[in-house]
Amino acid sequence: MAPPNRDAEYLNLLRDYYARYRTWPSYTKLGDVVGLKAKSAVSKLLHRLEQTGYLQRTPDGEWAPTDQFFERPLVDATVRAGLPETVIDASDHPVLIDSLLIRSPSRTVLLPVKGDSMQDAGILEGDFVVVERCSTANSGALVVAEVDGEFTLKTLVREGREWTLHPANENYPVIRPKGTLSLFGVVTGLVRRYGKR
Repeated sequence: MAPPNRDAEYLNLLRDYYARYRTWPSYTKLGDVVGLKAKSAVSKLLHRLEQTGYLQRTPDGEWAPTDQFFERPLVDATVRAGLPETVIDASDHPVLIDSLLIRSPSRTVLLPVKGDSMQDAGILEGDFVVVERCSTANSGALVVAEVDGEFTLKTLVREGREWTLHPANENYPVIRPKGTLSLFGVVTGLVRRYGKR
């Protein structure tokens, strides 16, 4: 009887290692990470993960994770914010989080949020907004703009011939630029972490 395939377990151990240290383990260390003592077993595991698309060889022959390595399970069911319901197991269609939030990597940055002027839009201090650099946006878009020499995160609104910046907190005024208003970019996503890292 063949031993059970534990590759999914090994893969998750490698993912946890990479998330903690932000680097790929050396060949010697790799066996310790996944709990394999024999070098031949480590070698076979690496090749199996390469065949299934989780690892690749760099031009200099080193092992490195692929985009698929960073995919996360996607649950088929939505989660209610009201009454509880049964949650279905993760589907066979994992997603790369970057693909949900980022359309143009070369023009996208993460910016930390400071202050509470956008709290009613669900953007809180300590969040990170995903911003795609651009110089134009539609009225109603969440933007990061430079106004009279200072940067701010607000909703861009066209009022007649003028562009204004609206907060999402009644304690803050609408910004009506006295001088220049230029866009840094449009907010395309939001990242929030709960608890301590």
